[in-house]
Amino acid sequence: MKIIIFTLSFLSMFKTEAQELKNRRPNIIMVITDDQGMGDLSCMGNPILKTPHLDKFYKTSTRFTDFQVSPTCAPTRSAIMSGRAPFKNGVTHTIYQRERMALDVFTMPQALQKAGYNTGLFGKWHLGDEEVYLPGNRGFDEVLMHGAGGVGQVQYGDFPPNGDNPYFDSVLLHNKTIVQTKGFCTDLFFESTLAWIKEQEKVEKPYFAYVALNAPHSPYIAPEKYKKRFLEAGFDEKTAGRYGMIENIDDNFGAFMKKLESWKVLDNTLVIFMTDNGMANGFMLNRNGKKEMPFNAGLKGVKNSPHEGGTHVPAFWYWRGVLGEGVDIDALTAHIDLYPTFSDLAGVELPSHMQDLDGKSLVPLLQNPKATWPDRELFINSGRWDVGEREASKYTNSAVRSQKWRFVNNKELYNISIDPGETTNVASANPVELTKFRKLYDQWWASTLPLLVNEGLPLVKPENQPFAKRYYKQLKEKGIPIWEPAKID
Repeated sequence: MKIIIFTLSFLSMFKTEAQELKNRRPNIIMVITDDQGMGDLSCMGNPILKTPHLDKFYKTSTRFTDFQVSPTCAPTRSAIMSGRAPFKNGVTHTIYQRERMALDVFTMPQALQKAGYNTGLFGKWHLGDEEVYLPGNRGFDEVLMHGAGGVGQVQYGDFPPNGDNPYFDSVLLHNKTIVQTKGFCTDLFFESTLAWIKEQEKVEKPYFAYVALNAPHSPYIAPEKYKKRFLEAGFDEKTAGRYGMIENIDDNFGAFMKKLESWKVLDNTLVIFMTDNGMANGFMLNRNGKKEMPFNAGLKGVKNSPHEGGTHVPAFWYWRGVLGEGVDIDALTAHIDLYPTFSDLAGVELPSHMQDLDGKSLVPLLQNPKATWPDRELFINSGRWDVGEREASKYTNSAVRSQKWRFVNNKELYNISIDPGETTNVASANPVELTKFRKLYDQWWASTLPLLVNEGLPLVKPENQPFAKRYYKQLKEKGIPIWEPAKID
């Protein structure tokens, strides 16, 4: 099995080699989608989806072809924000208070603020909904967010009204105030980001915009016009909803880039498109009553899997005139690398007393895609164990990745360099590698134990969730105001 990619443009391959990127202080716009895998784009070979705007972005971007994240949502987001492997920042799950990022983390947006950046979050936070954990207290100047892990996840902490009409007319937190919004959530998050960026362009400060969409996470709900062609082709509502959400993202992304182009900001702006984990688990295509596995770019496994399909995601980087177009970077890279990379680009002087960063700056690779990049090990465990079952889950949904190998569940070994689809377990033929990875994984596992600050906490009932209590308090005291982003030309 083989991931489908476009041919490398050798003319632009070393475009950045002579350019020093450190301290260039670009604006940084990061668009991250939810539960969208490597196969959920037409440029990756999906035969059903049409994503022309992201396809165009792909063709003109520098692409990290082996970019790894965590198998589920909150762990990936915590790694991005902390520069640490998820268990080392306290996050081991997406619910049960185990999604709360440790409070001693000096976050990536805090680092950017320290370097003079304005920062904005639009969409999904998923790293704690209690006041002290909220993004406004963790490095973001502007915040428009839903609660929990998705719009409508009321039982896990989203605002109560969102359970009635998920994804449309959402109740959200805008900075310190709960507000009622209008329209489809993905449209709103892009529109709100643009309105904020327009304001930032009026001041002489760089900015970081974190566009963290909840789509295409379930429930699979899209505007009717985006479901229409799938329904007419015989697909069921679920398939039409999920693929409609992705095509809606594509249209929004295209309009977003067009507006940035018209404002002439792309020469000094790094735009990143990526996703938070592999394709949604449990999703099946259903056409005229016939079910089949959706296209997954030849990868084994999906979300919450220790295989490539759980953690290998798209990562397209565009900076006009600075990064090469149509360039592939094949080195093993990961979510933990974003913090040191952004810090280098922004000229951040990190505090002497803060968490150790597990990641490495990608700047050398951005300057020269063939730069020397030492081999490394990335450690993966899906977490999500029941209370008291941590040790029993040590090797459940676990993996170690190096440039060449993927060691899975303490017994399987795949040579990713020649078998990216993990079709052949070669563990028995490579006992030395097997022993090495077992030892490394055991050492990593033991090192995380003192840092699991959210283990053993009690379950919180829906009515006692922070945003539920906050919603009813504000509703009683002053009501929920209507809010919409400022109009832009």
